[in-house]
Amino acid sequence: PPSNPMELLFSSVLPALRNAQNQDGGWGYRGGASWTEPTAYALLALAAAGERGEDFARGLAFLARSQRKDGGWAPQPSVDQSTWVTAMALLVLADQPGAKGLQDGGGWLMRQSGRESGYFYRFREWLLGVRPEERTGYSGWSWYPGTAAWVAPTALSILALEKLNRGKPDPARSARIEDGRGFLLARMCRDGGWNYGSTQALGFSYDSYPETTGLALLALAGGGRRDLGKSLSCAERYLAGRTTVEGRSWLEMALLAHGRTPPPSPPIPQAFRNLIDTALIVVARAAAGGRNVFLS
Repeated sequence: PPSNPMELLFSSVLPALRNAQNQDGGWGYRGGASWTEPTAYALLALAAAGERGEDFARGLAFLARSQRKDGGWAPQPSVDQSTWVTAMALLVLADQPGAKGLQDGGGWLMRQSGRESGYFYRFREWLLGVRPEERTGYSGWSWYPGTAAWVAPTALSILALEKLNRGKPDPARSARIEDGRGFLLARMCRDGGWNYGSTQALGFSYDSYPETTGLALLALAGGGRRDLGKSLSCAERYLAGRTTVEGRSWLEMALLAHGRTPPPSPPIPQAFRNLIDTALIVVARAAAGGRNVFLS
């Protein structure tokens, strides 16, 4: 029988993860057709567990086949538009020596920015009387090209470009990463955490969420010395209460990345909401053991 919690996790969760893989090599959210996002999460979990066998190779092949001619990835092969899931694919492929498509994928991600980064959008906001503190001069990433930037795709894009930069540092890429981090800092909520993107509207301040707070903090971990004490305290408060598997996973990884020790993890759930929760709990426990696949 398994002798430690990590072995118990991998022996109980990884078989379910592998069994959910489709014939085409990809994974669905709750079974069904393969999608780029759950496939990337499943592969990150397998990598975190040191499982790089046949199942892993088939998943990589699915991602390679799914890359579009513009360099990006669509949510599903049947979708005719590259989107934010390009960051997820790059997070996997950046760890594969000699992986094809990295240059094109990184180029696609570098070309993206939120709609509010453009001059005409900012001018329109000024005409509408939107106060400067409600805007941001920094450029984040959107869920879909040509739309407004949000916290989650910005954080994941930062993590993906950072991984690419470790293999071959690039000044333009580094500048874009810092611009994205500026966007995150500008979107911090009053409690120190983050929600999906808006800090206030119609004179009311919005509160943060555990999931986006953990994800934003993880993306800010490599950005040099910044005073994030309020944000880290917010993350610790969330972990002291009840939160989702997704929220706890991101928060634990974020605190570890900032040198904080998260509280003990609860028992492994008997059932998971979807494949992403299943993968994230593996990745988070691996990070607690010293290996965070989002950062290394």
